[in-house]
Amino acid sequence: MSATPEHSGGMFAEARKSDLDLEQLGQELKSRKMALEGQPERRSALMARKYSKSSGKKVERAMHEMKQGTLRSGRSGTKVKSRKQAIAIGLSEARRSGAKVPRKSAGSKSSGSRRS
Repeated sequence: MSATPEHSGGMFAEARKSDLDLEQLGQELKSRKMALEGQPERRSALMARKYSKSSGKKVERAMHEMKQGTLRSGRSGTKVKSRKQAIAIGLSEARRSGAKVPRKSAGSKSSGSRRS
C-alpha cells in the first residue's frame, strides 16, 4: 500500500494544521487590539459623558422649535434663525434645570460692550 500525501499524517496532521492557524489568528488579533488601543476615538468610549442625556433632549427640543419657527430669543423675543443660537438656548435651559453641561468657554461668553 502506498501512502498518498493527504493520508501521510493521518487525521492528526489536519489537527496540527488547524492549531497553527488558530495561533496565527490569535497573534493577529492581539496586534490589532494593540493598534486600536492607541486610537483616540476608541478611548473616548471609556471616558465619561460631557453632556447628560437630559441636556441632549433640551437641545433637541430647541432645534425642533427653531425648525417650526416657534423658538424665540430670550430678551428681544425675535425669532431664532441660527442653528448655533438654538443649540445655545437649549444648553442654557439645561444648565438652569441642573443637567450636566460643561461650563461656557471664555471665547463663547457674550460681552456686554459689543461694537456694531
